[in-house]
Amino acid sequence: MTTELVSTAAAPKVQRPPAEHRYATELAKLAAEDESPRPPGWALSLQAARTFIVGEESRGVSRKFVGDPSLIDRALVTLATNRGLMLVGEPGTAKSLLSELIAAAVSGDSTLTIQGGASTTEDQIAYSWNYSLLVSEGPTQRALVPAPLLRGMSEGRVVRFEEITRCPLEVQDSLLSPLSDRVLAIPELEGDSMVFAREGFNIIATANTRDRGVNEMSAALKRRFNFETVFPIADFKTELDLVEAEASAALARSGVPAPPSRDVLEVLVRVFRDLRTGDANSGRPQAVMSTAEAVSVAHAVGIKAWYLRGGTAVAGDIVDCMAGAAAKDNAEDLARLRRYLEQKAPKRKGPHWESLYQARNLLPG
Repeated sequence: MTTELVSTAAAPKVQRPPAEHRYATELAKLAAEDESPRPPGWALSLQAARTFIVGEESRGVSRKFVGDPSLIDRALVTLATNRGLMLVGEPGTAKSLLSELIAAAVSGDSTLTIQGGASTTEDQIAYSWNYSLLVSEGPTQRALVPAPLLRGMSEGRVVRFEEITRCPLEVQDSLLSPLSDRVLAIPELEGDSMVFAREGFNIIATANTRDRGVNEMSAALKRRFNFETVFPIADFKTELDLVEAEASAALARSGVPAPPSRDVLEVLVRVFRDLRTGDANSGRPQAVMSTAEAVSVAHAVGIKAWYLRGGTAVAGDIVDCMAGAAAKDNAEDLARLRRYLEQKAPKRKGPHWESLYQARNLLPG
């Protein structure tokens, strides 16, 4: 009985396919219509890659990144040179999303990704070995297990290095030769021990400004990157539109048919923007009050309203869902949020702000 039920159940869907799968139709359309010159090894021209990221409604291409279009131009030009691209900024400013979109446009593949961290090793970046084959055959091409950097160089594709400053300095510096000489040495191999990068290879790295000082990059490695800063969204309506669109998509994947009302989302985005800047009374939380966090809270608000109450969301739900986003492990951040709800929320006009104020006691502690 159990086996039959399992076999007839629908196959689970991937929660978040890579960009080249989510937007496969748009990429194919742009490639088919692309008549502009392409840099060697690129899947699209710079103009088509830019259109893929910033969108063009008349051509049926959606806008995927909200930010300065000139940033996209500079990023693409950098990748067409022999310098790597470094995207820096506050957490939650869509640096990783931008690197994914660029890699999908340039290489047609965004999955050659290295996730930086304290435990990241050179084996995870460049290559490792199949130890069974290594013992039986020695260091041969068959025993070699390529990691993202080696694959990107040999296949001529863009490699993404997320949170590079979370890695130890000696691990970061393993990129020096691939970025400068476009070569990777595999000293264990005899004869064919050098891998030379093919056309189309480059590296996009990301780093949070809050991580500066954790493992500061060497001057030698910095020289091999062009740095671009990704700033938070400045315009309120633009941020609200983005939160609404992203929350709608997330809720649809979670089985919720509709997002919270526009009025509730307006309150949510305004709270995040107020806390992000801070003031003399409530102060600025140490937690990241980014647009990405606002989307996460909007997602939780919709989930709570639909699955726990079977109804629509109210602004008071924001308080309950926001505590973990604004406080994290810092008790003072929770106090800042409480001061905001007690002092600033009552000054705002409208029933949704009243609902938010009345729900202040839902904060833990």
